[in-house]
Amino acid sequence: MSSAKTLNEIRKEGIEALAKALGPIGMVRFLQSFDTGSGDYTKERREWLDESVEDIARKIRKANE
Repeated sequence: MSSAKTLNEIRKEGIEALAKALGPIGMVRFLQSFDTGSGDYTKERREWLDESVEDIARKIRKANE
């Protein structure tokens, strides 16, 4: 009887199986479908909806300084 696999071994075998079954691009797309994101979209959307293009451009320029 073999010992239980570590989580890293299971992940490695899972990635290999996905790549074999879906190809590398399909594997990545499949894995990305589980990303739930972060933050509060509704709150953040309200904050940036009121900004003008000029305001956004100013913030970009400032961030690049």
